[in-house]
Amino acid sequence: MTLDAAGRPARFKYKNRLHVVQDQIDDWRAGGRWWLDEPCRDCFLVHTGTITAELHHEDAENGRWWLARIQD
Repeated sequence: MTLDAAGRPARFKYKNRLHVVQDQIDDWRAGGRWWLDEPCRDCFLVHTGTITAELHHEDAENGRWWLARIQD
């Protein structure tokens, strides 16, 4: 995951291919499942030209990024 100056996704790898974000469609905050002690997260819906991806980032020290959903 590479971020832009504002901390938003700029490019990411999926299936060993680099995808460059061309448009950020939406972003939102999601609360984790508090009963499982999950941290809140930032979510981004982005378009790369070939795919639309939903990317999540945990609010935690060294919070992980993950690909939550993809459409091609």
